[in-house]
Amino acid sequence: MCTRSDISAEDRTVEICANGLQWYADALHGRPTSGDCPRCLLDLGLVQRVPDGSLAPIPPRLAAGAQMDRLERAIEEKKTALAAMRTSISQAQEIYLDSYGKGDSHLIRVVQGANAISATLSAAVHACQEELLTAQPGGGRPQAMLDKALASDLEAIGRGVRQRTIYQHTIRSHQPTLAYVEHISQAGGEVRTLDEVFDRLIVCDRKIAFIPDPGSERSEVALAVEHPGVVRYLVGIFDHAWQRAAPLRNFPSSRLPPLLTDEVRRAILRHMVNGYTDEAIAARLGMSTRSVANHMRWAAELFGSRSRAQLAYLIARSGFLDDAPE
Repeated sequence: MCTRSDISAEDRTVEICANGLQWYADALHGRPTSGDCPRCLLDLGLVQRVPDGSLAPIPPRLAAGAQMDRLERAIEEKKTALAAMRTSISQAQEIYLDSYGKGDSHLIRVVQGANAISATLSAAVHACQEELLTAQPGGGRPQAMLDKALASDLEAIGRGVRQRTIYQHTIRSHQPTLAYVEHISQAGGEVRTLDEVFDRLIVCDRKIAFIPDPGSERSEVALAVEHPGVVRYLVGIFDHAWQRAAPLRNFPSSRLPPLLTDEVRRAILRHMVNGYTDEAIAARLGMSTRSVANHMRWAAELFGSRSRAQLAYLIARSGFLDDAPE
């Protein structure tokens, strides 16, 4: 095929094909031509229709002049459009910065509403060129959210972005999230899990970070942070958690490995000793209240306690939470 028909005419790349070269040579030497004139010859202007309706070969230099003039005009138009866009973006950037006042206040801004947050995150991930860091607390994610994230993440990895994600241990028994993680890992992404993730965090190219607004009770408020010092601090927190997290490799497994089961159990009991309710523990560890209750029941049987207060006392006195598992 000598031309591509799936793109616009002005952007189409035309290359002369072997059949076109032979047809052109035959026409120049007055030999009979076989078949219809190849499209590439017409697109390049090497063959043109004369008043009597026949086709005549044109010297390449003459044909090239008209074709190159057209391309040069298109390039100049693109350059003019690019310059106009840069000017418009620069003007909008000045207004954007002025709206946040002087100093560094514009480097941390509030994004409100689920749609605005989603659009802002999508734009940042699409612009990401080198590294994407993500911390996702709360256990397994909804299927619709996973499907939306998968396409975006695979596209980022495909253009060379290194992706590292931290989940909680509880996603190791959540099949939809495991399926998503398997696709991401096969593409080159890295995933690890912890018993408890500090909070939701997304960092793009170590230049902009997104975190929940800690001063708001609403879940539809986020902070976009571009202050270099704050971004470095958040990356440091992520890297520290990454070093402590366990790699996620065994996707077919529907149960936590014994070591991680013990780690989750210790986290549950540690929060219980510190006075958290089952509901609060479940929210922090990204699991169901029923699962927390099952671990509590196991601990009560192990220590022989008859009440929550007695269980907390026995666990604290036993030193069960003092040492990490081997």
